[in-house]
Amino acid sequence: MTAKNRSKRSCDYPMLSFEEAWRRISGALKPLPPVQEPLESVTGLALAGDVIARENIPPFAASTMDGYAVISGDASCERSIAGEQHAGVKLDLAVTEGTAVRIMTGAPVPAGADAVIPFEQTAEANDRVRLLSIVGPGDNIRAIGQDIAAGETVLKKGSVLGPAEIGLLAMLGHSQVPVHPRPRVSVMATGDELIPIHAIPRLGQIRNSNAPAIATALRVCGFDAVALPQTVVDDAAALERAIVEALSDSDMLITSGGVSMGTRDLVKSVLARLGEILVGRVAIKPGKPLTFAMIHGKPVFGLPGNPVSSLVCFEQFIRPALRRMSGLRLLGRPCVDVRLEQGLRHDPDRTEFQRAIVERDPDGFTARGNGPQGSSRLKSLSGANALFVLPAGTGDYPAGSRVMALLINQPEASEDLPTGSLVRKFQSPWG
Repeated sequence: MTAKNRSKRSCDYPMLSFEEAWRRISGALKPLPPVQEPLESVTGLALAGDVIARENIPPFAASTMDGYAVISGDASCERSIAGEQHAGVKLDLAVTEGTAVRIMTGAPVPAGADAVIPFEQTAEANDRVRLLSIVGPGDNIRAIGQDIAAGETVLKKGSVLGPAEIGLLAMLGHSQVPVHPRPRVSVMATGDELIPIHAIPRLGQIRNSNAPAIATALRVCGFDAVALPQTVVDDAAALERAIVEALSDSDMLITSGGVSMGTRDLVKSVLARLGEILVGRVAIKPGKPLTFAMIHGKPVFGLPGNPVSSLVCFEQFIRPALRRMSGLRLLGRPCVDVRLEQGLRHDPDRTEFQRAIVERDPDGFTARGNGPQGSSRLKSLSGANALFVLPAGTGDYPAGSRVMALLINQPEASEDLPTGSLVRKFQSPWG
């Protein structure tokens, strides 16, 4: 890194579109190396390899009903009961012409039987049973390998491990599986003006709200947050020490503040000295000074200091980046086409994300802004369930217009991020 590059100011970095910024970020990231984890610790993680069945499920023909194991082609209406087969242990029982075996759900089917007739379709008396209906071959029997065949790919690489997936793994005897771990993330707030939450601000000081907000956003998304106990002052040497130390204990670092154009905004220059800055400015609102760098092979996001800018950039860039590092396939929130209850002002020079409340009505979805949209007004994010996505190149939107709304309280539903060319490819979680 040359001295010229190290001294670059924020305005010296190219203004990237949202799409180009994400392309650079996602291109620099890959899933964390796989680790073997016990089944009880993998909830929500992504499989790091295919899971192939080593055996048939079920491994034996089993009854799906409580009833009698019989020969379906036996013309006898009444049959003697040759015994009773419970689940758990296969008894030395067999069914022949004129006989039946009482059997319970999940129990192995006795030799000779090819069907099970439920209790409610029979009448039993004096160790004999009369069939009140006809059964055919295979009725109420789960055949060997009917659910899973040996050699079958049961779960593919990248599958998210939820209740059903973990149940399948347990069924197949996997007590440990290879998964991509959750990234461990350090959160650092910077700025001479920041004071602890409990302190009383003097003139020119503000409480540190970004670090707890970002740490909470991480935990809500299922990631491990390591919040640095103290803020870092606007001093290049102090910033460098803090960044290096934080990265030594984490897979990603998130800083807030110090990435704009002021004389005390030093984060960009420090990151440039330590590694490579791939994103220095983005044509979005809020969040234009967003910075992304790779330091010693680890990602660092420099967020703007304004609280709304910080959280919106987290939602739009850091959350999908962390999911990518976790090996998760779905990155983008679902989107819906909404009708505006009120007009929106929009600067066509940048893609804008405005805080919104979306509601469903008989004709689809309606939406309204959630108060003034200033990037310091954190209150406008409280209670918002969506972000309007207003693409660059478009102007104001009158009341009644239709725009896309990103549903920020819904689980990820798309492999793409819904902006720019993807604006028209929205997906509704409600159909």
